[in-house]
Amino acid sequence: MVTILRDWSYRYQWMYDGISRLAALSVGGEARFRQLALQGLTIHSETQVLDLCCGSGQTTQFLVKFSQNVTGLDASPKSLQRARQNVPEASYVEAFAEKMPFADNLFDVVHTSVALHEMQPQQLRKIISEVYRVLKPGGVFTLVDFHAPTNPIFWPGVSVFLLLFETETAWELLKTDLAGLLAEMGFEVGSPTLYSGGSLQVIQAKK
Repeated sequence: MVTILRDWSYRYQWMYDGISRLAALSVGGEARFRQLALQGLTIHSETQVLDLCCGSGQTTQFLVKFSQNVTGLDASPKSLQRARQNVPEASYVEAFAEKMPFADNLFDVVHTSVALHEMQPQQLRKIISEVYRVLKPGGVFTLVDFHAPTNPIFWPGVSVFLLLFETETAWELLKTDLAGLLAEMGFEVGSPTLYSGGSLQVIQAKK
């Protein structure tokens, strides 16, 4: 089930931003949400960072505070236009995450925020493979995305949100052992860190 609200949320920036802020309240607000996957990472001015599926630059704006070498990649020209306006300090590339136009072993950190749930299973595997390819040895893939709630109180809210704004791929991710998939693809990865009653997971995986 996909509602018109999903289409509107991507068409109108004010609506997308409002939904993001509302959804982020469970972890203490959007600023904290956007930095969940960055906790514990060592990022300095020379760190090569890729903000994968960067959207309008919501997390890119935090990454550029630490590094002068941030690249945002997204397949949406409209999102990239907004990102360039919102965060001009980064450079941007229009491309699909499963076929990135970058050399091997280029980035120290690859970050993505609530984007993997948009991908079909085979697409997800290709993206993880591409992330592994473009990361330097010892580099880190850090992400935040949906997770099946461990606290049953959170299931109604998550279910309504997914029904209104997401597609079947989001439901598929709830059934996916994402950490296990990353390990299968060659990453060193521990258990996810869970937030919001287990409905959000942060994973940091090392090449």
